[in-house]
Amino acid sequence: MDSKRGGRANRLLSSLADRNRRLFLKDCERVDLRFATVLCEPGEPVQYAYFPLDCFISLVTILEDGSRLEVGIVGDEGMLGTSLILGVHRSPQHAVVQGAGAAMRMAAPTFRRALAQNDALRRTLGRYICVLLRQLAQTSACNNFHRVEQRLARWLLLTRDRAHSDQFRLTQEFLAYMLGVRRVGITQAARSLQADGLINYTRGQIEILNGAALERSACRCYASGRAMYERTLGSPRDALHWQ
Repeated sequence: MDSKRGGRANRLLSSLADRNRRLFLKDCERVDLRFATVLCEPGEPVQYAYFPLDCFISLVTILEDGSRLEVGIVGDEGMLGTSLILGVHRSPQHAVVQGAGAAMRMAAPTFRRALAQNDALRRTLGRYICVLLRQLAQTSACNNFHRVEQRLARWLLLTRDRAHSDQFRLTQEFLAYMLGVRRVGITQAARSLQADGLINYTRGQIEILNGAALERSACRCYASGRAMYERTLGSPRDALHWQ
């Protein structure tokens, strides 16, 4: 099975010993995910666990009145389908491909069997859930206490890290989902960052022009979230290869 793409691999799976990783990957299939593809809907059965390689997936909470808020982004540092680890077989969120690319996919029943048989996998994914819970709590506080410009800078940096590129596609509508604010607020925040020479934003295409300055403009939640992941799951490795 060819699990490599552009030298990238999933960091969670790469943290496993070779034998455990090979056992897991033999029951996976590599899939190419297109932009805007919906992978899960709230309350629907989870069909697959996804481990992104070079794609990234947005997790969106939908309220009863139809309001939407992005609560997380999953790239090659994580996985989609964590509810399966907890024994819950229905999706808690709307999950949509925000950055097209490849992922390793495993059917839900097979994934549950792999968890039961692979202690190392279960421990690693348990730590990942711990990180997610802490990041969700941090995002909730961030949305309440920090300025829109700071939060926008943070989400752009999170997206950059998962896209592994300073250029990516984010529509104004989705930026509003990300921050839970009206489009006029997004427009003003994006113009402020653009006026400062940090980003270029044209027709849904974003280019980060000065990453270091954008990090200084973001709230501390960005750096804290990265440190939290690395303390729990290890430092990122930019070039990962599976033999």
